[in-house]
Amino acid sequence: METYQPIENYGIIGDLNTAALVGMDGSIDFLCFPEFDSPTIFAALLDHECGGYFKIAPASGEFSQRQRYFPDTNILLTRFLGDAGIAEISDFMAIQHLRQRQCMVRRVKIVRGEMNIRMVCAPKFDYGRHGHTVERRGQEVIFIPDQGRFPSLRLRSSIPLRVEKGQAMAEFKMRTDDKAFFILEEASAGDASPAKIPDYVSELFKETMNYWLTWVARSKYRGRWREMVNRSALVLKLLTSRAHGSIVAAPTFGLPEKIGGERNWDYRYTWVRDASFTLYALMRLGYTEEAEAFMLWMENRCRELKPGCPLQVMYRLDGRRELPEKILANFEGYKGSKPVRIGNAAAQQLQLDIYGELMDSIYIYNRHGQPISYDFWMDLTKLVEWVCQNWKKPDNGIWEVRGGAKHFLYSRAMCWLAIDRAMKIAQQRSYPAPLVRWLRIRNEIYQSIYKDFWNPKLKSFVQYKGAETVDAACLLLPMVKFISPIDPRWMCTLEAIKKNLIRDSLVYRYLPEKAAPDGFSGTEGTFSMCSYWYVECLARANDLSQARFIFEKALGYANHAGLYAEQLSPRGEHLGNFPQALTHITLISAAWTLNERLTEVEK
Repeated sequence: METYQPIENYGIIGDLNTAALVGMDGSIDFLCFPEFDSPTIFAALLDHECGGYFKIAPASGEFSQRQRYFPDTNILLTRFLGDAGIAEISDFMAIQHLRQRQCMVRRVKIVRGEMNIRMVCAPKFDYGRHGHTVERRGQEVIFIPDQGRFPSLRLRSSIPLRVEKGQAMAEFKMRTDDKAFFILEEASAGDASPAKIPDYVSELFKETMNYWLTWVARSKYRGRWREMVNRSALVLKLLTSRAHGSIVAAPTFGLPEKIGGERNWDYRYTWVRDASFTLYALMRLGYTEEAEAFMLWMENRCRELKPGCPLQVMYRLDGRRELPEKILANFEGYKGSKPVRIGNAAAQQLQLDIYGELMDSIYIYNRHGQPISYDFWMDLTKLVEWVCQNWKKPDNGIWEVRGGAKHFLYSRAMCWLAIDRAMKIAQQRSYPAPLVRWLRIRNEIYQSIYKDFWNPKLKSFVQYKGAETVDAACLLLPMVKFISPIDPRWMCTLEAIKKNLIRDSLVYRYLPEKAAPDGFSGTEGTFSMCSYWYVECLARANDLSQARFIFEKALGYANHAGLYAEQLSPRGEHLGNFPQALTHITLISAAWTLNERLTEVEK
């Protein structure tokens, strides 16, 4: 098990098509190629023997390791510091519209001293299930998969390469100010590498640096904690598909929610819920271009719907609906955490909350971005009509439980939100809509929540109808203006959540032993996104000193590069898929709200 780096020991680089995880030890241990939901070529994070990796590090000696981003970019710098000297590796992926070929660049430099560097590039195609052949051509090595449906890869180097057992390897001595580069790119049969162009690597570095600096400069956020807000925005941008406008929940699959546990899911898809939250965060920061691209993607999904059919919970990047869940039997899993799943059966679940989150994001986009089209509106009215007819159904909820459907509070509140925001859009744009009937149903849902989900014994709203426990998803109620953040019933609910789910700045999403069964045994960690929901609730309730205290403590659980996985274990290690979009979304929202309230008080 010592062969696996902690999940928090990684940084991420990407090109808006896919993303790679780079360890502090200089090893790229996860990369799907050429897109987020493509099979892996590196997956040592899930199986250190069968997964594949691309490592550059000192060949011998003892070194401490440091890793950071060049400020306001997604270019990652990894340093090795020891008695022999200092070596550093700059890692980035070129943005494809800058160059027409997908490629990853790794630059090695000796800052001072003298040391031997070792490089191993060992791809494993199709989740390690298929072999490959290797051709050496001068300064290049071509990896050719046995299956023709996978792209071949070219490794070009400024250092002579050798081939052993299907791997490209090099060992070389470097002194102060010496530099070397390695470029991994897609290779078509018989074509020449553009890396042969003089100064290609340095020019690509400058172009990539300028792209990210220019993108960050577009942000409207100028408040406190700007560095963390910018980093979170950069993560969200990395998780956005340039080709499709869709947004993945995380770039990884199979990373466990508990070491040795079975809650190991595939997050490389576009959840309607997560993407809607992402749209909201990007709109707040002023990134309307990304919001427009996602809205077009969403409009296409609504146009494809058959009469009387609901949206799917999640889709592939290009909008395909097929996400069959399979187990990779050849992968042992991160630290032995099996099974390793690809695909996601939750796509076929009924999750009523997605309609509220979607309509809320469309309402914000229509108000602060571009007005939605008439045709899109007509498709949306069909969705709202479906919600009006089905809001009473039990569902699997925001947490995608597999232990049986329930009447969840959060799902019902989001049905209320879907109708409420549809009514507001219709009134703002004077669109045709059955407002009288929608109003009646919206009010019926509202009364149902107070009648069926308020527990007078607990003096709290509860997770589902008849439950005796609370749910952190309830923290969103005041944020969507279902209830006032200082309403007595809400304050009692917040106190119940604090008592049952909150430990310092760490928040559990629910108590597994009391909540709706999720179909799996064992415990889980605290959810980082719930910590930021809690901060925003405190800020909206004007408890600003406590909100700031909790917020800044929660920031301290980010890894060295400012990234978050989905959960934190009891010992504080990162668990689950990494980095997770929702955590960075909620960080941005909490920072924005808290900064606004603090600024108002100071005036």
